[in-house]
Amino acid sequence: MKITEIDQLKLIVSGEKQVIQDLYTKEFPKVRSFVLNNNGNTTDAEDVFQKALMQLIARYKIKAFIIESNFNAYFYTVCKNLWRRELNKQKRIVTNDEVIEHVKEAEDMTMLTLEQEKWELFQEKLAELSDNCKQLLQLFFQKVPYKDIVEKLGYNTDNVVRQRIFNCKSQLTKLIKKDSRYNQIKEL
Repeated sequence: MKITEIDQLKLIVSGEKQVIQDLYTKEFPKVRSFVLNNNGNTTDAEDVFQKALMQLIARYKIKAFIIESNFNAYFYTVCKNLWRRELNKQKRIVTNDEVIEHVKEAEDMTMLTLEQEKWELFQEKLAELSDNCKQLLQLFFQKVPYKDIVEKLGYNTDNVVRQRIFNCKSQLTKLIKKDSRYNQIKEL
């Protein structure tokens, strides 16, 4: 019997040990590899994996949601975002004798959930753009130089690429702001 994305999420939330073990077996090596390649160690990877699992379960229990894409890819993205956030948080920690800034675990979990919801809204609205806009913005977000985009996509000049990227970003912003979830997320 093939488990659907919805069933897999529900089984994880209900604590189905075999489904959780399968997720760990399939996804932990990727998460560990990502963390190790980004200034972490195996313990960090285990922590990230556990936090992602807890975040997913807590979020689903608060408000059930559907994962539109592949569940494992979604979970891996959650783990990557958690690790990136952890790296950014470590940069902000002051480590002199008098001050050590630590964020409470509950606040941290809330922020992680909020960031994941923002990321999902962004990805959903990006997918609604034309293929050309998606391609342009993906190259832009990957910091590909304008001259390379000109060559790769056959535009005439850097200025045309800049203008097209500006228009695509404007379209994306409008789509995001039109969505009712935007105001809910923005208010938090």
